[in-house]
Amino acid sequence: MRLKNRLLSYSRFVKAEHTLFSVPLIFSGAVLAGGKWPSWQLSGLILAAGFGARTAAFALNRIIDRRIDARNPRTAVRELPKGVLKLAEAWGIFAVGVVIYLASAAAIAPICLYASPIPLAVFVIYPYLKRFTFLAHFGVGVADALAPLGGWVAVTKSLHPIRPGLWLTLFTFFWVSGFDIIYATMDEAFDRSAGLHSLPSRLGSPAALKISGWLHVLAFLSLVALYQFYLHTPLALVTLLAIGALLYWEHQQADNVDLAFFKINAVLGFGVLGFVASALRIV
Repeated sequence: MRLKNRLLSYSRFVKAEHTLFSVPLIFSGAVLAGGKWPSWQLSGLILAAGFGARTAAFALNRIIDRRIDARNPRTAVRELPKGVLKLAEAWGIFAVGVVIYLASAAAIAPICLYASPIPLAVFVIYPYLKRFTFLAHFGVGVADALAPLGGWVAVTKSLHPIRPGLWLTLFTFFWVSGFDIIYATMDEAFDRSAGLHSLPSRLGSPAALKISGWLHVLAFLSLVALYQFYLHTPLALVTLLAIGALLYWEHQQADNVDLAFFKINAVLGFGVLGFVASALRIV
């Protein structure tokens, strides 16, 4: 029972369920690159690499922000500030994530291993951005935008021809940057009092949400371009319109962050995977 509780604490620490945001985008890049679903072996390696990278990124974020989290009433209940996990355990979880990520990347292809330090560098940099710039949301966007590129490279073993994958990457960048602004509205007052930088603390939540909305317009237009140039099928159009409706609904529910940020976005990520798969007629 004690081991089970410990494992649950580890899972809560890295928010394992948040993998639902990145994994569909990784596989969207892979499916778009190959025109079909990857083999079971490659799919397993892609899933492991995505899980390892996500675990490492989240653990590092929690470690870097642990003192800030302890001062914020909303985040003071997290595992590190509350003392449920020791700092050494957090570093251990980070190390396990890195090992899984690097081992999976090496098993996929040498180019994946060679490129693997790039996401790790981004994971180190972006948690610090809110200490210096209100554009920190775009650091999160860059981190997640690497997901479809990773899926693409896992299949093609190269960046050529990358143009379709770039539209998917742009979508991810705008989508994630936009929904990170919605998430940041929960900490508007605290960020302002603590001297942290975000668009809500700089401009106020109403103005920040307008910027988030425009970012999601750009995200949708990126998928429109992908549809127009590469995935032009009736079923893809229906899925594209459903994604647009979800983005609109997300902003209608922006005051309910649990619904807008967590639940709608989890569905939306799989909607993008369905959009790519339906256009390639593999579902």
